[in-house]
Amino acid sequence: MKPKPVIAVFDIGKTNKKLFLFNEQYQSEFERTTRFSETMDEDGDPCEHLESLRLFILDSLRDVTAMEQFEVKAVNFTAYGASFVYIDTDGEPLTPLYNYLKPYPSTLQQELYSTHNGEALFALETASPALGSLNSGLQLLRLKKEKPSFFSKMQYALHLPQYLAYLVTGKAFSDLTSIGCHTALWDFNKQQYHQWTVDEHIRQKLAPIASHQEVYPVKDPISNKLIRSGIGLHDSSSALIPYLLTFPGPFVLISTGTWSISLHPFNNTPLTEEELQQDCLCYLSWEGHPVKASRLFSGQFHEEQVKRIAAHFGQQASRYNNIQPDKDIIRLLLNVILPKQTTESDLSPPSLQFHNREVKDFEDDITAYHQLMVDIVSAQVRSTALLLKDKPVKTIYVDGGFSRNELFMHLLSIHFPHISIYAASMAQATAIGAALAIHRYWNTGPLPENLIALQHIHPG
Repeated sequence: MKPKPVIAVFDIGKTNKKLFLFNEQYQSEFERTTRFSETMDEDGDPCEHLESLRLFILDSLRDVTAMEQFEVKAVNFTAYGASFVYIDTDGEPLTPLYNYLKPYPSTLQQELYSTHNGEALFALETASPALGSLNSGLQLLRLKKEKPSFFSKMQYALHLPQYLAYLVTGKAFSDLTSIGCHTALWDFNKQQYHQWTVDEHIRQKLAPIASHQEVYPVKDPISNKLIRSGIGLHDSSSALIPYLLTFPGPFVLISTGTWSISLHPFNNTPLTEEELQQDCLCYLSWEGHPVKASRLFSGQFHEEQVKRIAAHFGQQASRYNNIQPDKDIIRLLLNVILPKQTTESDLSPPSLQFHNREVKDFEDDITAYHQLMVDIVSAQVRSTALLLKDKPVKTIYVDGGFSRNELFMHLLSIHFPHISIYAASMAQATAIGAALAIHRYWNTGPLPENLIALQHIHPG
């Protein structure tokens, strides 16, 4: 039997590490998922287990290329951002893969801002709110200041998606989608690296920028055939690709996972200082265009608070995977009047409130869970609405974990009664985006239609 041509895509999240094999119709033929226990960096802060990740990539690719029923024609990578792997001239990592939530020294951050026209202007020029380690360019500056011996040994600082590609290709590149994810490295006005990267001698440690469409040949160790490898993409930008190729605009995509990222690729208005204060930023699309966005740390928050509810009421956390909306509870919690939308005078970032509530105050766990979701969606609405002020849309798509949460989707439709809300059942949008980015190098067919199955959510 003739083997089926497929592309292998590694989709590396903070929690789940996945490998997919997609056929030429972009249907999943194989999936492997794993999780790693975190390790500690030299300061005792939790971080990714880099060696486990390396072995997962190389071992999994070797396994699927050995499968007789498939012919792996290509491989690409997508991963979370704000993370660097620092490699020496032999390609070996010099440090742990530091967590983007690692506390950042405020004095070093303020020193950078003060020497480059102040925090407000710096943030506007780089489209990056002041986020400490989440501004991954600042991680590189910290390494230079605190560990100069490592900095001098470093050949390149590779964004995580590009490091994964490097493991397979042996070639070091930077990619615009990774550079553009609140790194504080890119000058969005000049469309080049910001001047501070030159002044601090950071620029020379950044690998050459390559196009998302570039591929590099890799020899399959089993068959000795050549596999084409992409250079990797930042996950939020990758998730946007199937929507841009499938639907006419304008629309907003809420990509949900550890973070819920609202992406408005049709909003090209410049970021304002007020929007930056409310955690708005700009990404770069796979084609290098600015994409206005807002962020909310809701996926991780949801997971933590579900554990708190389950522990108090003596339940399994899995019980809340398929909670149906209870309209009586919703009506009671919303108290008929919906929370106010964002106003010009309210410049605080949208915030998640449930952690301030006492779980013991709820009569049962279902009511507590409904309150958790009311709080999360209220913050989500504020976050998404920031993008709609100047550029309204008639459609919002939701993909990722919350798209399968009926309570989340129901509440979202209540808050946006005049916008069509769709749950996207294309759970692998991020991975498929990475496959679509190099479509012409492995797929003999046309770009498929009806990639994304949608469920229209009607307001309650």
